[in-house]
Amino acid sequence: MQDLAEGVARFQRNVFPAKAELFAHLATHHTPHTLFISCSDARVVPELLTGTEPGDLFVIRTAGNLVPAHGPGADGVAASIEYAVAALGVSDIVVCGHSACGAMTALAEGHDLSGAPAVASWLRHADASRAGTTAGDVPALIRQNVLAQLENLVTHPSVARAVAEDRVTLRGWVYDIGTGRVEDLLTDSSATAA
Repeated sequence: MQDLAEGVARFQRNVFPAKAELFAHLATHHTPHTLFISCSDARVVPELLTGTEPGDLFVIRTAGNLVPAHGPGADGVAASIEYAVAALGVSDIVVCGHSACGAMTALAEGHDLSGAPAVASWLRHADASRAGTTAGDVPALIRQNVLAQLENLVTHPSVARAVAEDRVTLRGWVYDIGTGRVEDLLTDSSATAA
């Protein structure tokens, strides 16, 4: 906890004053351009990865970057998606998987999750991804999972409407932690971190 408190002190001493004008604007304006859905993994930091400023991204982080298909019950992921698209009017949605994903590794390698029943239940949202890949192939499952989560996204009415009206663009990325490369699965291109 001491590290976190020292981090807050550095933020207040160094970062906040340097960006005081930005934060003053953000105090009354919330207009992110992108909904960024990534894994909860601590090694994936959307703002650092994309070089964005506070206020640019509306971020949802879930284990395995999973997006449950739209259903009758309310949940935090669906509410956040709907808010980003319908209320904030984001123009892009990125689903970003990453190398060495613990969730996808557990699924690909058939790890025993009986001691983590909530995790096991959550990871069922990746069943379609698993069905499309060979057991044990973690990199293939990571890629397939990003594509499957994009399919789940368009089951949400706000996203389906925005896509149909060309108000939002969907993107599927895979971030390689060890190299800094980001592969865009929908355009078949990748970028090297500068």
